Amino acid sequence: MSSAESTQDFDVIVVGGGPAGATVSTAVALRGHRVLLLEKETFPRYQIGESLLPSTVHGVCRILGVEDEMARAGFKPKRGGTFRWGRNRDPWQFSFALSPRLADPTSFAYQVERSRFDAILLGNARRVGVDVREGCRVTGVLAGEGGQERVRGVRWTGPDGEVREAGARYVVDASGNGSRIHPHVGGKRIHSGFFRNIAVFGYFAGGARLPAPNDGNIFCAAFDEGWLWYIPLRDDLTSVGAVVARENAEAIQRDPATAWRRMIDACPEVRGFLDGVPQATQRPYDQVRVRKDWSYWKSQLWRPGMALVGDAACFVDPVLSSGVHLATYGGLLAARSINGCLAGDLDETRLFAEFEARYRHEYGLFHEFLVSFYDLHQDERSYFWKARKVTNVGTTELEAFVELVGGLASGDASLTGAGPVGERLTAAADDFERAVRRLPDADDLRNPLYESETFRQVFQEGTVLQERGLFGGPLEPEAPLRPGGLVASEDGLTWVEAEAQGYAERAT
Repeated sequence: MSSAESTQDFDVIVVGGGPAGATVSTAVALRGHRVLLLEKETFPRYQIGESLLPSTVHGVCRILGVEDEMARAGFKPKRGGTFRWGRNRDPWQFSFALSPRLADPTSFAYQVERSRFDAILLGNARRVGVDVREGCRVTGVLAGEGGQERVRGVRWTGPDGEVREAGARYVVDASGNGSRIHPHVGGKRIHSGFFRNIAVFGYFAGGARLPAPNDGNIFCAAFDEGWLWYIPLRDDLTSVGAVVARENAEAIQRDPATAWRRMIDACPEVRGFLDGVPQATQRPYDQVRVRKDWSYWKSQLWRPGMALVGDAACFVDPVLSSGVHLATYGGLLAARSINGCLAGDLDETRLFAEFEARYRHEYGLFHEFLVSFYDLHQDERSYFWKARKVTNVGTTELEAFVELVGGLASGDASLTGAGPVGERLTAAADDFERAVRRLPDADDLRNPLYESETFRQVFQEGTVLQERGLFGGPLEPEAPLRPGGLVASEDGLTWVEAEAQGYAERAT
């Protein structure tokens, strides 16, 4: 840019129009700021990931003003999850309705076709004033030499092939796991050895459903080589995928369709659901696809002028359907920090430290819970499940996990080394297993899962988001995550001092 063109064109530029990008851009635009969103594809476009959590539907979507449109879209309601997983070989399930904090009418989520869901969020961003430009590929960020100076904009190629530049006070990378610009935020991607799997998946033109009212539940079943998901998207469309160890990659890449069918046949429940059901032929659901299902996190999530959200920042194993939750939650956290900076309310470093601490904390809770969840499945004959026992989590991975949620962000003094984390993971796995064993004997008035500290903690922030969407704020005063931390404003769109909201410090 020449000096004459170096004035700020926008307050914020968001790269990527998926759930993370649409969330952060909408939440910033709702505060009256100028937002440019650049998306390389043209919507609607195919994307894997179809199962939502209630916190996204009734929390984030309501804050963004799109919950009613979601309700009109006709997505399949999902009232919980059903699993054939653990010591007991019989399926077990949990219901969102049994949460002691949020019963009906917000005790459900949706199974969604991501092409439609993402288009709804992006269309909503346009309606609130975001300048959305599709078919625009961002090729770099604008910053001073040396990589330490403030990011001040992006360079991109438009649909006509012309290279353009635009300036902004903040750039948000929400461009997914294939991001080309995430290295501009320092640090590296740390991959999890525990969750380094591969997924092969496709679609069927129908399939059996669980008995009502659980006919919209996701069904997950463990088998010798890994686990299968079974997601009822519509009456005539079912997503089915297998998650297995990376050692299977060569065979899967060589013949994905054959490997996919073989793994379905290895699971009696899923095989029975699909007896006589043809594979889908409707595009884009007529393909069998492969994806490296590797969990990772960035060791740094922001630098002056730039932040990472969604899969550009982190990804965790999908068995609990946490992908869209972490993406939209991260987008909302970033928007709160950006809105606070643009309003000049608080110091930028403090605002983005809050973004990073909370984002890492939420990711860490899901990561830790999923280690415990995998530990439920006891199959000493299987290499896959042997390698995913809590006691087999390597020291290197535990040390990386300590770095992720311990000293860098959470202020949790208990995370001082691999030993204490290993002990805590083992205790969490035992706690969760006891709760699952009590499920078959539970009545409609109590859910043993919500009596499990492990389960309750991982969904705590989602509960707060639902309460904010439904009631305009949490039912109980929200305390800071750590001493001296900030809390969300009443509308959920920025950070404020805890004392200004009359909130007390959270016990540590």
